[in-house]
Amino acid sequence: MPKVLITTIPFADKNKLPLYLLEENNIEYLINPINKKLTEGELTDMVADFDVIIAGTEPITKKVMDSAFNLKMISRVGIGLDSVDLIEAEKKRITVSYTPDAPAPAVAELTIGMMLTLLRSVHVSNSQMHSGEWHRFFGRRLSEVTIGIIGVGRIGRGVLEHLKGFGNPKILVNDISIKNDISNKFNVEWSSKEEIYKQSDIVSLHLPLTGETKNMIKKNHLLSMKTDAIIINTSRGGIINESDLYEVMQSGHLSGAAIDVFNNEPYSGDLNKIERCLLTAHMGSMSVDCRTRMEIEATEEAVRFLTGKTLKGLVPEEEYAVQREGL
Repeated sequence: MPKVLITTIPFADKNKLPLYLLEENNIEYLINPINKKLTEGELTDMVADFDVIIAGTEPITKKVMDSAFNLKMISRVGIGLDSVDLIEAEKKRITVSYTPDAPAPAVAELTIGMMLTLLRSVHVSNSQMHSGEWHRFFGRRLSEVTIGIIGVGRIGRGVLEHLKGFGNPKILVNDISIKNDISNKFNVEWSSKEEIYKQSDIVSLHLPLTGETKNMIKKNHLLSMKTDAIIINTSRGGIINESDLYEVMQSGHLSGAAIDVFNNEPYSGDLNKIERCLLTAHMGSMSVDCRTRMEIEATEEAVRFLTGKTLKGLVPEEEYAVQREGL
């Protein structure tokens, strides 16, 4: 009987279909018994007997794969692949799949919510009200600000779709190359990242973590932004240098930041000392519908693999190429 290790948590909390799919195909499974994000060491100790890992953002490294004697497939619940050593998987002929479309709507909506929260200081007002303080904040409306979107893939495009319902803000966009379908559908201006930092009231990041994007935004980039600008990261931890962000915000520069993803998770760093920095626990994809869809799609892919059927979510070659360039 094939065996599946489910490392991502929570799993099947809101919908038991993923577990039913495994059971009806006579696939044995184990859900992360530690009930927290696994470290490399914990995962290494756990993987020896399993054929498939249904994975979250746990580090599936060479060390882990060297201990996974039976591992033939990794089915990623989500889109980010920086936690999986794709090159080592390729060497060991371990198939890797993912669910790139499922989380996008929820992450895009959370991003919009963060924009509105920061522009109106809702998070600060809430904190002060709970401390017995009464202060009415002046804020700004989305239609009146300049918004910079760096990365216009699935999630960045979703943010652009939502912004169409907020009047006509000036929107600057940046990606590896100009995408004509974006230009044709949305009223945007293609700009360099440097121009976006300098001109935007809101900078929102929607990028994968690669060798090029790791620590992409450092102190000098943050200081080049407007004094009252806002920065939002719902993509991957490590793109913004967290120490630099803390130092810059501690100095009074930037009116706010919203961070959903961190270098090390769970996060317990200095940014939690900054009241105007809105922190969330990597919950961008955690709407019931999107999380359920991610879990079902990843499980269906694992079942297809174990029953010899054609896979639908294979990681494309360009993702391997990104890691070859050096994460």
